[in-house]
Amino acid sequence: MKLAVVGATGLVGSEILEVLEEHNFQFDELLLVASERSAGKKMVFKGKEYTIIGLKEAVTKKPDMAIFSAGGSTSKEWAPQFAAVGTVVIDNSSAWRMDPTKKLIVPEINGKSLRIDDRIIANPNCSTIQMVLALAPLREKYGIKRIVVSTYQSVTGTGKAAVDQMMAERKGEKAEMVYPYKIDLNVLPHIDVFQENGYTKEEMKMINETKKIFNDPSIQVTATTVRIPVMGGHSESVNVEFKKDFDLAEVRKLLAETPGLVVEDDPENNVYPMPINAHKKDEVFVGRLRRDESQPNTLNMWIVADNLRKGAATNAVQIASYLMEHSMA
Repeated sequence: MKLAVVGATGLVGSEILEVLEEHNFQFDELLLVASERSAGKKMVFKGKEYTIIGLKEAVTKKPDMAIFSAGGSTSKEWAPQFAAVGTVVIDNSSAWRMDPTKKLIVPEINGKSLRIDDRIIANPNCSTIQMVLALAPLREKYGIKRIVVSTYQSVTGTGKAAVDQMMAERKGEKAEMVYPYKIDLNVLPHIDVFQENGYTKEEMKMINETKKIFNDPSIQVTATTVRIPVMGGHSESVNVEFKKDFDLAEVRKLLAETPGLVVEDDPENNVYPMPINAHKKDEVFVGRLRRDESQPNTLNMWIVADNLRKGAATNAVQIASYLMEHSMA
């Protein structure tokens, strides 16, 4: 088993390596791949030193599997070249998510749709993953009519330069501006670029990806995505209207029994999910469960997860593990 991690030097790339180690993912050979300017540099993984190689060299080595986290343009150019030599590519960028010929996978929800000839597999957007994982068991039981989601997203979702901007601002130092405005002590209702319809690309990702993952274009979804000055993970306020009525105790039970979900819902003792507690954890945390009293069959919930983990690295490694377990790679 020859595994390549493409974008190994980035925030998500380093998180992928951590998750591979924690999950004890088995491989015989590891290729750490980055841009040509990083080629030749050294990285240590599990006590062993590796030399970073460029994409061109990595393709010639014909890895069995490649986990990509190097941005959309890199994925568009290089994923097909890896696939052409027989590599299974698991891609973290938005490049292939809405391609009708590519699967968009959260293993717990639709891993069973994977086939041995899937050579490029898309990892969903981080904010979409945590929401659909929490909604999946409820959708199965009650059916979903409409979702209204507002996100509160960590600066780590933008990358290291955004973290550097926030920390510099926090110290009162001059910062390289990744965002159009100061982020520390501020909130930006703007993630990714604005589209013609007034929504941002991030908002449209959540809308379109949710329908694709659930394989249900009839679900109505509307989103507002917001960047906030935190680092531990993304938080989401989700208002979901079901087709059938529900019992709150049953909702809690369904969520608690779902692998990968942790219910933190004890308002009397101030227990609810927070990004500071989700940091470096693989699970998705759900709380503030309450009936929307303004209309029937509608639930309010609060969903938190480390966006670099389940929102990216963990989900990608789980896809890789699923493929290995089912002898598809």
